[in-house]
Amino acid sequence: MTELENAGGDYPVPAPEDVPFPGRIALHVDATDITRRIFRVREVVPVPAPGILTLLFPEWLPGYHAPQAPIELFAGLTVTAGGAPLSWKRHAVQVHAFHVDVPDDVAEVEVRFQFLSPTDGAQGRVLVGSEMLSLQWNTVLLYPAGYYARQIPFDASLTLPEGWQQACALAAVDSDGTTIRYETAPLDVLVDSPVFAGRHFERVPLDDAGQVHLNIFADSPDQIALTPEKVAPHRAMVDQAEKLFGARPFDRYEVLFALSEEIGSIGVEHHRSCEAVTLPTYFTDWEGSFSRRDTIPHEFIHAWNGKHRRGEDSWTPSFDRPIRNSLMWVYEGQTQYWDRVLCARSGLWTPDWTMQAIALTAATHEARAGSRWRPMSDTTRDPIIAARATLPWASWQRSEDYYSEGSLVWLDVDTRIRVLTDDRRSLDDFARAFFAAEEAGTCTTRTYTFDEVVAALEDLAPFDWVRFFRDMIEGKHEGAPLQGLERGGYRLVYRDAPSNYWRNAETLAGNVNLMFSLGLTVDTQGKLEEVLWEGPAYDAALTTGTTIPEVEGRPFSPEGLRNAVARAKGPEGRVRLKVRAGRQERTVEVACTTGHRYPHLEPIAGARPRLLEILAPRG
Repeated sequence: MTELENAGGDYPVPAPEDVPFPGRIALHVDATDITRRIFRVREVVPVPAPGILTLLFPEWLPGYHAPQAPIELFAGLTVTAGGAPLSWKRHAVQVHAFHVDVPDDVAEVEVRFQFLSPTDGAQGRVLVGSEMLSLQWNTVLLYPAGYYARQIPFDASLTLPEGWQQACALAAVDSDGTTIRYETAPLDVLVDSPVFAGRHFERVPLDDAGQVHLNIFADSPDQIALTPEKVAPHRAMVDQAEKLFGARPFDRYEVLFALSEEIGSIGVEHHRSCEAVTLPTYFTDWEGSFSRRDTIPHEFIHAWNGKHRRGEDSWTPSFDRPIRNSLMWVYEGQTQYWDRVLCARSGLWTPDWTMQAIALTAATHEARAGSRWRPMSDTTRDPIIAARATLPWASWQRSEDYYSEGSLVWLDVDTRIRVLTDDRRSLDDFARAFFAAEEAGTCTTRTYTFDEVVAALEDLAPFDWVRFFRDMIEGKHEGAPLQGLERGGYRLVYRDAPSNYWRNAETLAGNVNLMFSLGLTVDTQGKLEEVLWEGPAYDAALTTGTTIPEVEGRPFSPEGLRNAVARAKGPEGRVRLKVRAGRQERTVEVACTTGHRYPHLEPIAGARPRLLEILAPRG
């Protein structure tokens, strides 16, 4: 009986050590089977010694902040040496680990498997369409346990369908037309360097130095409707980001940008690239898609905040080590704050659109009850707890609120610094001091702690920042943190007409958002998408998933529902709905005394408009 057979499925997985792996792993991915959407993988892995070789499928993924590796789509594993099959066994508990029995005198093993990418959205995010694909290297490799990811070199190559082009942060060192061979890269860099590829492609420089490029892939060539006026704000965003954060922590940067109805939407950051899949009409309906223009700024900011600088417990040496996310309110919360600011400073959004977006964020957290029982700090575990699954009561359960509520906290910090320093300093100064690369073009990661964040703020503006963040991040509270808005010269108000940003976001989402009147959001077919905890619809015992066949005795329509809300305004206002949940059908009356309520920001008379000053471009 072999050592592996003796151990069964409980053979230990070696802990990672910061020592070089003896050799380079050759990885080839065949991505030509776009009809069946199957990636076929061949690896040649040097063997350090005979005995048990443990191979790992990457599990804990940076950018996802969670163990979101799609191991269920991994199939067809075979391991051979010199053509002879070797036995393997999956670990009994650590299901991403595969133990292989390696005989004496074996220098390398060949590993083959398939990654069966989703053929339907119900199986996961669709990665392959008829005209393009999205390849994340973590889905198509196994790596040897026992080493830091930065110590395992890979020689990766990729075969694409005839006529397709690709974009990747890794340099292509050779190509025979359909097969691209990339520069040797350590495992951590390889996994951080995804590929977009497709038939319809255009590459656009976003800076004069030629370091930052927008790589556009589309379902059809007419969707790449570029004009100088549409490229200009993207270039300005790159310029404004560098003015804000200082020296670039990358030598080159590739925005991987797909316009597609076939590929699943995504926005994920990497050190020298980002993945963004958005509406096919991003360029062809430029004004009609404006509320989606914040994705690229958000992911680009992460090159500084998230990749170059990262919370200490969010960095791990290997993809089998758990990620902890205690400082996500800096990593994501401050990034969301800055993405709104950069949208305004670059011209991707007007200042009015930006303030309308902030108004929606503020009103959302003002209405949600979840902060009464669950501090924002606890939501940093949500990538692990919920992984963005649909929730029955999101406003009570909370879901990754460190993004949006975190952005309000950083607005508070920014305006507070300005007041404390008589407007001589701001969060801009923190960003440059804290996130700038030590030397432009160096791709390094430096971790930070809570104490370092506090110390950097105290250098700018002496204040009890520890207590401030303990109250804001660790505390439970009613409503939203609105002091930053008010210190910025604005207050949150509600009006009976939506803002342009609201209309655009609602149209693109394909729903009717009545969260601040009826306390619900419903799709255009009458299915409830969200019900506000302790709101009017909640009081009428409506739930997510319920459908509305009739409004005031008439068949459901979005305009019919909006009109009913407008008519209901008054002390005894009600909206009568026929609703269906499962087999049960009933008629309910939902209180609606306010009529329509849409959030806006209103200037405070006599107050300094600091928010407008924050949104102004830097020279």
